[in-house]
Amino acid sequence: MSTYNSEIDSLASLISSKQEGWQAISPESVARMRLQNRFKTGLDIAKYTAAIMREDMANYDADNSKYTQSLGCWHGFIGQQKMISIKKHFDNTDRRYLYLSGWMVAALRSEFGPLPDQSMHEKTSVAGLIEELYTFLRQADARELGGLFRELDQAKAAGDAEKEKEVQAAIDGHQTHVVPIIADIDAGFGNAEATYLMAKQMIEAGACCIQIENQVSDEKQCGHQDGKVTVPHEDFLAKIRAVRYAFLELGIEDGVIVARTDSLGAGLTKQIAVTKEPGDLGDQYNAFLDCEEVTPENMQNGDVIISQGGKLMRPKRLASNLFQFKPGTGEARCVLDCITSLKNGADLLWIETEKPHIGQIGAMVDAIREVVPDAKLVYNNSPSFNWTLNFRQQVFDLMVEEGKDVSAYDRNKLMSEEYDSSELAVLADEKIRTFQADAAKQAGIFHHLITLPTYHTAALSTDNLAKEYFGEQGMLGYVKGVQRKEIRQGIACVKHQNMAGSDIGDDHKEYFSGDAALKASGKDNTMNQFS
Repeated sequence: MSTYNSEIDSLASLISSKQEGWQAISPESVARMRLQNRFKTGLDIAKYTAAIMREDMANYDADNSKYTQSLGCWHGFIGQQKMISIKKHFDNTDRRYLYLSGWMVAALRSEFGPLPDQSMHEKTSVAGLIEELYTFLRQADARELGGLFRELDQAKAAGDAEKEKEVQAAIDGHQTHVVPIIADIDAGFGNAEATYLMAKQMIEAGACCIQIENQVSDEKQCGHQDGKVTVPHEDFLAKIRAVRYAFLELGIEDGVIVARTDSLGAGLTKQIAVTKEPGDLGDQYNAFLDCEEVTPENMQNGDVIISQGGKLMRPKRLASNLFQFKPGTGEARCVLDCITSLKNGADLLWIETEKPHIGQIGAMVDAIREVVPDAKLVYNNSPSFNWTLNFRQQVFDLMVEEGKDVSAYDRNKLMSEEYDSSELAVLADEKIRTFQADAAKQAGIFHHLITLPTYHTAALSTDNLAKEYFGEQGMLGYVKGVQRKEIRQGIACVKHQNMAGSDIGDDHKEYFSGDAALKASGKDNTMNQFS
């Protein structure tokens, strides 16, 4: 017997066992409402999506062509439309997640207005966006199932047994729009206790995966900006443990932690690590400090002095009271950060790089995998990279290395449109197209994401509409540039009343009031023009 019919039968038994006042309740209507509300709490979502991520990670370990992807979303509607589109185009949501960017929370979701990515927005904003995203995804489930229920009713009314069977199968095999969210907790918004409290709130909202970085919380910078300051490993590990405790306290035993290192671009540290013996973790961290040997005679007032290898060393301290690392140590520090994080509870790594270069990423992953063979990365396919210029320069350099004639190109001006149809540009675009698949195979990247894509698409589409609508095109600017494309591409929200839940509300009115229900979806509803 089908899930749908089993639910109806179970509810019929329940209602018949109750007092007479329950007899007006329709078992089938309740069954429909239950199926439309599969996830009752955020913790239900976190458990479900954590299991998905763990299975995807195991599948990637067995076959590195099975990498996963996501796009950053700054509003529940954006996340909802993304998942509706994915189901429409690919019939399933397999290996496709959502990403929640701290940058977009700061820029778009703070009560202060737009803020830089420096952990200045309200701590509750991240959990609030997680809850909002899942509210919209659950509504997408309810909307899609509601449409199937109406189709089922129509098939029954028409006596079409074959259609009824087909729709019944679609109901029982319905795939939810709810997918994992990789959620950015920045540097934890304070000490380990603050990190634990915020992680709990995020998990309760539905997060199965939390990404945390090794910058100083109160000095946090965007990963693609200057001035980044890292913390000693033990400080960072305490926060990783705090997130794990939050997962376990709430019963999410499969919760996923992404440890992000910003060491490649961070030349500063706020603290000198505690070390008890040569070669321990604190000593390894301090070994990267830019130091000079001193003697008691040439010490200066207020100097900080450490002992390294039997010598007195003075770390280079800036006027900001921050300490400087040796130049050129970024990759080595990244590798140590990653190995240490994986050995102390992290599940996935994130290395924030200054350019999308598979060779650079792969070299670091190879070094990490010498110690942790199944190390896997989450990688930011960032809009902060000039992808066109980067890959054209990579192809240019490869052509030079292969002895090819590059006299037709100026390496410093490869962004120019004059090169768009050139052999170099075509090769570069192909490398961009295959970047994710290539990096999954060659650089251990399990998950590819774009942090801020919908920020940029919203700006671009609004610019295009504003130019046309307020210009000579007038209303045609909207009709031709938006609505006509929506209709022809089958965009769900062309029927915006339906998208906002009008039909779901009509269903409920009928459940509650029967024939007396005043429904909005009658013949005079203008949305019927889009049937």
